[in-house]
Amino acid sequence: MLTRILMLTTLMIFSHALLAQKKPAYQLFNAKGKSKSYKKLLKEVAKADIVLFGEHHNNPICHWLQLELIQDSEPGAIGLEMFERDQQHMLSQYVASKVDEATFAKSGQFWSNYETDYKPIIENGRAKNIPIIATNIPRKYASMVFRGGFEVLDTLSAQEKNWIAPLPVTYDKNLPGYQKMLDMMPGGHGGENFPKAQAIKDATMAYSILENFKDGQLFIHLNGSYHSDNFEGILWYLKQAKPNLNYLTITTVEQSEIQQLTEEHKGIADFTVCIPATMTKTY
Repeated sequence: MLTRILMLTTLMIFSHALLAQKKPAYQLFNAKGKSKSYKKLLKEVAKADIVLFGEHHNNPICHWLQLELIQDSEPGAIGLEMFERDQQHMLSQYVASKVDEATFAKSGQFWSNYETDYKPIIENGRAKNIPIIATNIPRKYASMVFRGGFEVLDTLSAQEKNWIAPLPVTYDKNLPGYQKMLDMMPGGHGGENFPKAQAIKDATMAYSILENFKDGQLFIHLNGSYHSDNFEGILWYLKQAKPNLNYLTITTVEQSEIQQLTEEHKGIADFTVCIPATMTKTY
């Protein structure tokens, strides 16, 4: 009996040591900083109408987890910040297999990490006939706002205005996220137009999401975390237009240790994907 107890004790100690040696690639937390399972995330996603998944663009864990979430939750549509509204026709043609990959690749400017980080999501949508929505404002119009404010958008043609949220765009300069942008460069290059350029992106992505959202079908949107952190940005515009929909936000943070969420990272989203700061980057 004593021998058996010693063997069991040794096995428990050894098992604990093995567990302690594990190096998890990420840890999920809720808004209060409590550890949550991927299964719990899936349950909450299933209750949502629209999910905003805030990523770090160069973090491979984000993109892997996005693909896993999409495959497991089977959304009715997927929206991407990484594609602009004037790319929608060719994107839809490719997803519907009406043009080949070579034609699609020549159709416009893709992000440098498209092949590693976003192509798998596009190909998954193509294989499963899931609409992929280009939600972002064409960058030249955001640049115009950065240089000349919202007023310059009034000079656009009717066709060009189709690529952005309907004018005039509601803008609350007192939102903490936009205020923070002002604090980053007070009186500097861009001045008060800096957060306005961000706002026109947020407003256009929100408009694109709602334009393509269908009742009873989950819509998952992928965007930089700064576009939805602290329940602002895209989410603020969504709630202005459709306050009664069920929204869920996911953000991404990096920490030296991921067993616990630091105070600064609590409360910025419904779920936080905490990833080791040493994680390899895609660019």
